[in-house]
Amino acid sequence: MLIFVCVQKFKLALGNKIQNPGFMKKIFLIAIVLMGSLNGFAQKKNYMHFEAEIANKFGDAISFFDAKNKLVKTIKVDNNGVFKDTMNVAEGRYALSDGNEYTIVFLKNGFDLKMKLDTKMFDESIVYTGKGATENNFLAKNTLLEKKADIESLLLANETDFFKEMDKKKADDLKRLEDKKLDPVFVDFQKQTVNETYNAIVQYYKKNHDALVVKNKMNNTISPSFDYENHKGGKTKLEDFKGKYVYIDVWATWCGPCRAEIPSLKKMEEMYHDKNIVFVSISVDVDKDHEKWKNFVSEKQLGGVQLFADKNWNSDFMLSYGINSIPRFILIDPNGKVVKGNALRPSSPQLKEELDKLLN
Repeated sequence: MLIFVCVQKFKLALGNKIQNPGFMKKIFLIAIVLMGSLNGFAQKKNYMHFEAEIANKFGDAISFFDAKNKLVKTIKVDNNGVFKDTMNVAEGRYALSDGNEYTIVFLKNGFDLKMKLDTKMFDESIVYTGKGATENNFLAKNTLLEKKADIESLLLANETDFFKEMDKKKADDLKRLEDKKLDPVFVDFQKQTVNETYNAIVQYYKKNHDALVVKNKMNNTISPSFDYENHKGGKTKLEDFKGKYVYIDVWATWCGPCRAEIPSLKKMEEMYHDKNIVFVSISVDVDKDHEKWKNFVSEKQLGGVQLFADKNWNSDFMLSYGINSIPRFILIDPNGKVVKGNALRPSSPQLKEELDKLLN
């Protein structure tokens, strides 16, 4: 699901430097951007120390970006495989990127902050120690809680249930900020984020609920078929996968949010390679970008079944599902019946839970 209003704000603030795989993670970052940076009280030191130990590192440098997407600091790995440096910062929250994924950190002069993470389990593995750890461990835990919040399913709920669950989520989020150990300025930042996030989701619900329900109307019906060019040669149709679950990713090489889902999709393919499911990616790139698609699939070593749609957006399969935004995910059962016409993204933790129930 491509959330237009949110993505536009996201692109405006961060351009293409940092891409987000998850709905709540995007909303969370947007709320930060909308608020900008608040200045804290006078600091005892005009610098802070940051150190990171990253297992399975993606690159040889990490970077910090402020709310206006301005590069604040780049730290290169040393001979011991550690990222460490001192920097002068305006008190507030920043996006820390390893060039592949990002996390939100709270920085303040006077901090002596140490971070450990494993990129194979990026958000789940983040742990902080040292001065400033309390606030940043809060942010790391909060990211995991946001992942568990099944907002995409909630957006399909009736109005009464939607507001009941959203009000409960908001109350729970604010209650966690009552911890006396948290920096007061940090708490103020977070309260504003909670309110901005709540308002953004409510606005999106009011604008898009009916359209989302329509997208799911094909559930429990026989799926329309396709017969598309296969990157490995020949053509492939939906019936070729009869007897298996089919998880379809509709994407394009130019689509930033689509590309942001690729690492998660690869993980899903590896996780279920011996299960009764096939992962199919269908590109809606226009014909003139056919070679670009072929090269992209090869260069990025994309797995699963890679197909190229005829007539791109106007392909019969796309029109049948009412696909007018990407990425779009579809889950079909072994008999060709639609399980979900608007399935969860690979980056959603709930997708694994759903597939485990179907395949085990």
